[in-house]
Amino acid sequence: MTTAYLDKHREKLDAAVAACASREFYSAYDESPSPRVYGESAASEGNAAFEAWRGQAFPLETPGSEGMVSTERSPFGFDLGVRYPRAHDVDALLAAAQAGMKAWRDAGPEARTGVCLEILDRLHARVFELANAVQHTSGQAFVMAFQAGGAHALDRALESIAYSWVEMTRTPRTAVWEKPGKVTLKMEKTFTVVPRGVALVIGCNTFPTWNSWPGLFASLVTGNAVVVKPHPSAVLPLAITVQVCQEVLAEAGFDRNLVTLAAEEATDKLASSLALRPEVKLIDYTGGTAFGEWLEQNARQAVVFTEKAGVNTVVIDSTSSFGGMCQNLAFSFALYTGQMCTAPQNVYLPADGIETDEGPKTPAEVAAGIGAAFDKLLGDDARAVELLGGVVNAGVLERLEAAGSRGEVYVASRDVQHPSYDDATVRTPTIIGLTAADSDVYETECFGPVAYLIATADTDESIRLFRDTVQRRGAMTASVYSTSDAVIDRMRDAALDAGVALSENLLGGVFVNQSAAYSDFHGTGANPAANATYTDGAYVASRFRVVQSRRHI
Repeated sequence: MTTAYLDKHREKLDAAVAACASREFYSAYDESPSPRVYGESAASEGNAAFEAWRGQAFPLETPGSEGMVSTERSPFGFDLGVRYPRAHDVDALLAAAQAGMKAWRDAGPEARTGVCLEILDRLHARVFELANAVQHTSGQAFVMAFQAGGAHALDRALESIAYSWVEMTRTPRTAVWEKPGKVTLKMEKTFTVVPRGVALVIGCNTFPTWNSWPGLFASLVTGNAVVVKPHPSAVLPLAITVQVCQEVLAEAGFDRNLVTLAAEEATDKLASSLALRPEVKLIDYTGGTAFGEWLEQNARQAVVFTEKAGVNTVVIDSTSSFGGMCQNLAFSFALYTGQMCTAPQNVYLPADGIETDEGPKTPAEVAAGIGAAFDKLLGDDARAVELLGGVVNAGVLERLEAAGSRGEVYVASRDVQHPSYDDATVRTPTIIGLTAADSDVYETECFGPVAYLIATADTDESIRLFRDTVQRRGAMTASVYSTSDAVIDRMRDAALDAGVALSENLLGGVFVNQSAAYSDFHGTGANPAANATYTDGAYVASRFRVVQSRRHI
């Protein structure tokens, strides 16, 4: 059956491998939730499947569990009430994860890749259910949840499988080695992909699938068992994921506990307990800097992949389209209420103003231009909620409310009434004016709908501050607006020094927040915001080793 799985999905695998090599556009999963694509009943059936979980016990067994936990509340204002087994006995959990690893290892790359591709296929069949689950755990608006939490997350997972396939099959299974000489030496050598051990995936609240699936599938396809530890506020998307993984694994004749769910109460601190276990050899983490650095410093027995906080930056020198720039930045600030690791925060521009196609613009006038773009994008509440989504947690609100005391409020945030969810918490972004001297404010990530317009002496100082801050604090994205080739060249050089991806003069339908699978590297691993990238060879190759045996023939 596993060979049949690989044969079934081989065309998709080959296309993904080719796209990773060419960096051209490719998508295996349609991002449009249109009935023309998925069928007339797909959306209603997916919503019904989500609704059926509410208030119910999710049908998964976690080895060593004790009791149940129910920890999720939708940012749109209601408790999900789904109950999950509470992970308790870590010894039993890890023993169960390890039990099936020998058979999974011995199955080989072809079988494992086939199983993982079949899992993606079945997750895709439940994409509307997953979209609702992501929406009501993360606060993303539905279309974004469908795209980022469904179709795009599937593409990122396929990308990690494609890279893993290339790395696992780079070395042949067997080879004949023959050394000429007075006496010819001839040997047969066997090379086997051997997993590192148990992998731990620590999920995040905002992008539970998009951020978890690349590591999950990179570890699983390379032969490792995977313990999935979801964020207590975003369990359901990963519970569905584990359910599908176990279903396919069992059907293919493997131990279903190769993938397990470890749900917890927020106070259980399960991630730190699991992370230090000697059985755990791989850890994937997305979240705050403090715990990410703790993992890097303390989980010495494991290879740790982290995506942490960073200070994403825009340098504005000049623009050929003031309106286009303001619209692009406004969309980037507003998308999912700025609750994205790729959302811009710091905007450096000269205090004396910038040159534009509409004449010189001071920082206050740039803020007004972005504010006017907010009015067009977010002026109607019913339209605004489809871009903003909901505020994911109280910490975001606290940072938003405190931001006004840190500088001059150029554009104030406002409450938005959701037309379908009366108790939803929805806010528009605020823009705060600062100066270059306010480094104590802008050098720290303010996760959420807060943007800082930072007045500098000139563009040279803007670039210097950008380079210095990102080198020390990290960033996932950077952007520049300039009509000067010389400025663009200096920004490219600064971005290389800082180790951050750069977008130049974005005016149209592409935004700095967005990252395209198979083409864009998400994170670089070259600055403090992340020590790895989605996805490259380094991200997958350290999840296994090649062990050889040899014999004379």
